[in-house]
Amino acid sequence: MGSPVRRARLAFLLAPLALACAHARADTYFLTVAGLGGEPDYEQRFRELAADLDRIWRGTGAASHVYTLSGPAATRAQIASTMETIAHAAHPQDDFVLVLIGHGSDDGVEYKVNLPGPDLSARALAALCDRIHTDRQLIVNTTSASGGSIAALARRGRAVIAATKSGTEKNATVFARFFVDALEDPTADVDKSRTITALEAFEYASAKTAAFYQSQQRLATEHAVFEDRGRGTPVRAVAQDSEEGRLLASLVLTRFASGSSPALDPAKRGLLVEKQQLEQRIDELKYRRAAMSAEDYKRELTAALVALAKVDEELDR
Repeated sequence: MGSPVRRARLAFLLAPLALACAHARADTYFLTVAGLGGEPDYEQRFRELAADLDRIWRGTGAASHVYTLSGPAATRAQIASTMETIAHAAHPQDDFVLVLIGHGSDDGVEYKVNLPGPDLSARALAALCDRIHTDRQLIVNTTSASGGSIAALARRGRAVIAATKSGTEKNATVFARFFVDALEDPTADVDKSRTITALEAFEYASAKTAAFYQSQQRLATEHAVFEDRGRGTPVRAVAQDSEEGRLLASLVLTRFASGSSPALDPAKRGLLVEKQQLEQRIDELKYRRAAMSAEDYKRELTAALVALAKVDEELDR
């Protein structure tokens, strides 16, 4: 039968598979919200990340229902209306996935995601999610200060990923970019199942984020965490013989069919690499901004943003 440790490890690996099989015929409702950028470069980045997710979610099959709110449309009222629509349509056996992109704030008492018009607090967002009666939910909060939202959002049956470990990590994050990249990169598929689970995407994005700060020789200002047991206490990694991560491991976000991913398409693989390089270039410019003249910064940033827009257009063809 093997050692107790081996049996425990096998049970951990098989439990998500059983859950995933139980939900194999369920639908998934995806909602992406890209809030205020505050600056033109952030506005473009958030908008393009939301567009990438919209494309990825729509490519997952007929059982996916995709809603995307970006820019002026990402208001508190529109979010509430869209989630009400999902609440009326979704069934208990379905999955609900919410991704927040943009800036967040935390005053030590309450976290809010920054939106056009009134901001949306974590408590208000949790109340909206509670109205969606799906057995399994995933909230991926990639905003700054997103760790401050976990306590309010945590609930049994709901997994929460945050780009920062607390509300005190207030700098703009790069985690969102790498999380989106994970959904199209076959190397994120650690178990070679031709699917990307929420746990695989989290681990991929966390590793890429850490590598980014190391490459810049900068102290990391974001440390991604997750919570999927409904207890409100986040962790940064799955511990051996732990219950953490089981729900994340059972939530499949994308499936790779032949040629379904730009990373698998030889004609687009080079474009995907170029896109990742341009996005990293933009992040590097932001960190070097204080040491550059305003003219040099604007010139280099504009060139990178224009090039990125052209690559995105080619990928969408």
